[in-house]
This record gives sequence, structure tokens and C-alpha cells, in this order.
Amino acid sequence: MRILISGGSGFVGEALCRRLIAGGHRVQVVSRHPEQARIRLPEGVDVRHSALDFVDRPPQALVNLAGEPIAGKRWSEAQKARLLESRLEATRDLVRLCEQLEATQGHAPAVMVSASAMGYYGAQLEGPVTEQTSPHDEFAHRLCRRWEEAAQDVTAHGTRLAILRLGLVLDAGGGVLQRMLPPFKLGLGGRFGDGRQFMPWVHRQDLVSAILWLLERDDLDGPFNGSAPHPVSNAVFTRLLARHLHRPALLPVPAKALELGFGEMSRLLLTGADMRPARLEASGFAFRFPTLEDALTDILG
Repeated sequence: MRILISGGSGFVGEALCRRLIAGGHRVQVVSRHPEQARIRLPEGVDVRHSALDFVDRPPQALVNLAGEPIAGKRWSEAQKARLLESRLEATRDLVRLCEQLEATQGHAPAVMVSASAMGYYGAQLEGPVTEQTSPHDEFAHRLCRRWEEAAQDVTAHGTRLAILRLGLVLDAGGGVLQRMLPPFKLGLGGRFGDGRQFMPWVHRQDLVSAILWLLERDDLDGPFNGSAPHPVSNAVFTRLLARHLHRPALLPVPAKALELGFGEMSRLLLTGADMRPARLEASGFAFRFPTLEDALTDILG
């Protein structure tokens, strides 16, 4: 199958490309920096600047992972606009590709798996969060809602749409662990605030498997929570991480310090959701790393 990935040179996209190539698929990648992406990605990946550049080699499936990192900078109004527009622009390009292929080829790609995030639900203080849970209205929710609404437009061209609301992606070489490991290795780690907020997480390899599952299953559409079945609180997460590194976790970061340092973006660190992959599990998907202990043992040894 020929599969086009928007954001394919990112932390998740790179692992997905390697799995697809190993499985014999033909992989196309949209990247704002094609030359840099070609260095990172496996040989044989076709990298171009825009989704519309692939009209001459129509993909049969789409994966939408593009978007500026949400925790990269403080959330000024200008940064909020960049976070939104980076997601909408990439998604609209894929919709336009579907429109053009339907007009010229008679059909659009059969399926699109489009990323969203746990931020869709906003701060959830009590109880498990499934795909049926009502969201709390705040910036992260509005960002994800607009992103998902933009993706919905592919269905007008006959493309099946599955939306994957991602938890924190764990693996070596990037993601949240890359930012957390340096202070923890020095014994300077600790919980954020009171540590009671949940941290939905997923091993990168399980996330890649979930994307492939949704690409292949013609009967699955709509939103899916892309996180492991056993989320943990921030306090438990930091304690387990420290234990795997054989270091203490005795230096909590006060909520006020995070609020002063990061402004509104501190909500990503101080709030969370007990997010469960209800629909994935109901469909028969099995996690290779269902617990944080399993994941950290695989990643850190």
C-alpha cells in the first residue's frame, strides 16, 4: 500500500516510516524541510514539500501527524495562533489532496488516520475518561477540536476518518522522556505540583501499532484514545522513572513556580485526564506495553 504521512519525520512519524518500510509498504512523507527529512528517514521514502506534490503518485492511505510542538514555547497569543495554524494548514492540504484525487482519479485515498491529543478533554479531575467523556472548555480543547473538525472534511470525499487522541509518547531518543531524563539522571527530579494529575502515556511502538490497526480495519472510524490502558498520576510516573534510573525523586516543583515559568502552558503539567483507550480495546487491539513498568523496562532497561 502507498501511504502518505504528513509530519513523517517527527518522533512518531519516523518510527511509523520504519515499520511501514519493513512491512513492504511504499511510504511518502510531507516535510517542511525535505533535505533534512531524507537524512533521518529510511532509504526509499519519497519526501516532498507539500501533500499536493503527490498528485502524480496518489496515496491509498493518509496519516496526519503534523503540527508545531505544543510545549515548545510559552503560549503567547501569537504562539497559540501558530499552534493552531500549523495543524490546520497541514490538515487542509490533505483535504485538498483528497479533493483533487477524487476529481482526477475518480476516488480519494481510502482512509486517513489523523492525530489529535489528550488535550481534547481539557482538565478532567475525576473518573476515567473515554471517548464519550464531555470535554472541559479551555485552549487545549479548542485547539484539538478545531484540528479534528478540519480533518472531518475528508469524509466528504469518501475517505474513512479515524482520529487518534494521543497521550504522552514514550521511547528513547525523543518525546517527553528526552526532556525529563537529564534532571532525573542528576537526582533533581520530582513531581509537578501535588502530583495528583493523571499523565496518560503510550509507548511509541504501541502507538505505531495502533495507527496501523486503524489503517487496516475498514470498520473503525471516529475518535480513539491513543494511550495505554493504565495511566498513572504524575507522582507515580516520577517515582517509577526515578526508580528505573536508580535516583531519588525528592525535589517537587511547586505549582506556583511552573505557573510563573510557563504561564498558561503550565496547565499541560499541572492538569490531566485519566484517559483510557476504550474504543481501541473494544476493537480487539492489544497493547504490547500496557503498564508504565513494562514501558520503562523496555526503554531504560
